Amino acid sequence: MNSTKTRTRLTLAAATLMMFAPVNTPADAAPRVTSTIEVGDGPWEVAFTPNGKNAYVTNGFEDTVSVINVPTGNVTYTITVGDFPQSVAFSPNGKKAYVANAFDNTVSVIAVATGDLTDTITVGEHPDSVAFSPKGHRAYVVNVYDDTVSVINVKTGTVVDTAFVGDQPASVAFSPNGTQAYVVNNLDNTVSVLTLGSELIDTIIVGDYPSSVAFSPNGKKAFVTNRNAATVSIITVATGVVTNTISVGVGPSSVAFSPNGNNAYVANFDSDTVSVINVATGVVTDTITEVDGPQSVAFSPNGKKAFVANRNADTVSVIKTRG
Repeated sequence: MNSTKTRTRLTLAAATLMMFAPVNTPADAAPRVTSTIEVGDGPWEVAFTPNGKNAYVTNGFEDTVSVINVPTGNVTYTITVGDFPQSVAFSPNGKKAYVANAFDNTVSVIAVATGDLTDTITVGEHPDSVAFSPKGHRAYVVNVYDDTVSVINVKTGTVVDTAFVGDQPASVAFSPNGTQAYVVNNLDNTVSVLTLGSELIDTIIVGDYPSSVAFSPNGKKAFVTNRNAATVSIITVATGVVTNTISVGVGPSSVAFSPNGNNAYVANFDSDTVSVINVATGVVTDTITEVDGPQSVAFSPNGKKAFVANRNADTVSVIKTRG
């Protein structure tokens, strides 16, 4: 065989393999903390406006909300709210923000366009979490010490119903189609399933001391963090059955799905980590360590960033995600 022709063929074959070999693109890179933003005292929860331009952070120990300009990473202003704000949520149209104030049993209503406090709604005892229905007509507020959910008519700003749930409810989330709301109950290790009409239709047993809940974007799964068990319970929404349990860091306090539904991030308060879960496989693929007392995690609407509220450091860590 002609040695020159053989070398030519080998060179062409190698070049072809190089052309089609997988390339480690930035989207495949491991998520990492790229910056840290100083906020108020005791940041408790973080949420992005629907348009992704700003993020609100509740500062529990100083009764304020820090407003972060997402592109610049700067705190542009601070809003004074009620006593010990813990949770914040935006109406789907982005016009209002509701802040649950645990120590004065109120919800502060903020006009997002101006940052002004426009109303204060009295709810149950020690409101700990708030969520809007997908159409924005109602908001559910969980009240820790009276085991209830206050149902607010968003248009009128009045409580129109009260639903009784499990023992010490701590977090609430609506399914993407708006037909159900899940409420996690700390002390009886359950999830109460409510209809949009605030009727209790099911109770699901999960792990030890469930602390937060989130639905996957397609609505097929719900993830529940179990703080004392260092696990996440995966619920198949169609059946209301726990189908898997994933071990994460110590003291998981919050969970959020990426907008594309590929990953879920879990803030582990006691181990100072964020666990990254591949939703399809249920496997922890990465652990982020550059956080300090992570209390809450949220994704930007475009999925390119995740913000983590660090309660111990009075900061927000900015994570560049896989996209």
